[in-house]
Amino acid sequence: MESLGVLLLHPMNAYLEQELDRRCRLHRLWEAPAGPSRDEFLRAHAGSIRAVVGNAQYGADAALIDALPALEIVASFSVGIDRVDLAKCRDRGIRVTNTPDVLTDDVADLAVGLAIAVLRRIPQADRYVRAGLWKAKGDFTLTTRFSGKRVGIIGLGRIGLAIAKRVEAFDCPVNYYQRSKKDYPNYTYYPSVVELAANSDILVVACPLNAQTRHIVNREVMEALGPKGVLINIGRGPHVDEPELVAALLEGRIGGAGLDVFEDEPNVPEALFALDNVVLVPHVGSGTNETRKEMADLVLGNLEAHVLNKPLLTPVV
Repeated sequence: MESLGVLLLHPMNAYLEQELDRRCRLHRLWEAPAGPSRDEFLRAHAGSIRAVVGNAQYGADAALIDALPALEIVASFSVGIDRVDLAKCRDRGIRVTNTPDVLTDDVADLAVGLAIAVLRRIPQADRYVRAGLWKAKGDFTLTTRFSGKRVGIIGLGRIGLAIAKRVEAFDCPVNYYQRSKKDYPNYTYYPSVVELAANSDILVVACPLNAQTRHIVNREVMEALGPKGVLINIGRGPHVDEPELVAALLEGRIGGAGLDVFEDEPNVPEALFALDNVVLVPHVGSGTNETRKEMADLVLGNLEAHVLNKPLLTPVV
C-alpha cells in the first residue's frame, strides 16, 4: 500500500496512525489549522489523497469530498457513519467501510454496566467512601435492584441483541422496538418507542443514527418511561433530545440516565454534573485496548483490500 495517499482526519488511535504511516503515504489533517491554511493543505495534496480515514466524530462531508478529486475510499474507524456523506460517495463511486462486530461486546458490556451503575449508584457510593463519609455518617443510602427489571431496547441489531443476551442472565424481560418485528420468541415487540418506554423500566438506545432516529427519544418517550425509569444511551448523542432530557431529570420526570454519548461532544450540559441519578462517561463504548486494535486492523484490512482490488471486508457503499 506504499503508493496509497491517506488523509487521517484526527488523532484517534496510536497503533492505527503508526501502521498507516508505515504502510502508506500518510497526511495528517490536524497539522494544518482550520481556515485558509487547511484549504491550501488540501489543494497541495488533493491529487495524491485516495483514501480518507475518519471516525464517529470526524467524517467526510460534501465539502471535503469535493476537495479531493482523487478520493476512492472512506474508511471509518467506527460503526457509525452518520458524519459521512453517503449520497455524495455513491454519486462519486467512492467506497465506504466501517468497523462493525468487533466492538459489539464492549458496547453491550458498557450498556449493562451503566444501567447497574445508575440503579446501584456505584459512582456515588465510591465517592462516599473516598470522602470519608462512611466513617463519618454511617451506611450509604439504599439503592435499586437491577435484576428482574424490564429492559426495552431501541434497535435489536448486533449491539441490541448482545445487550438482550446479557440482561437475560439477570432475569430481565426483554422488550424491543425497531422498524419491523423479528422472530425473537423470547422478546416482546412494541410497534412504537412510546409503547416500548411505557412497558420498560430501563430504556436502552442501540439503533443507528439517521434522519428517522434523530431525537427518537423525545419528551413523549420520556414521559412514558416515567419517574422511575432509566435511560441508557450507548448509540449516538442526537438520538436523544438533550434539552428535554436535562429538564426531565431536573424535574424528576424520569428516574435516571447513563450516558456514553452526547449531542455536541465533547460538550456536556453542565446541569447534569450535579445530578446524583446520572452516570456520565466520555464516549468510551468501544474504548478497550483489545477492541481498538481490532478496529484499526479492520480499517487497514479494508484499505489493503481496496488497493489489491479485492472484496472489501466491511463495505457500506
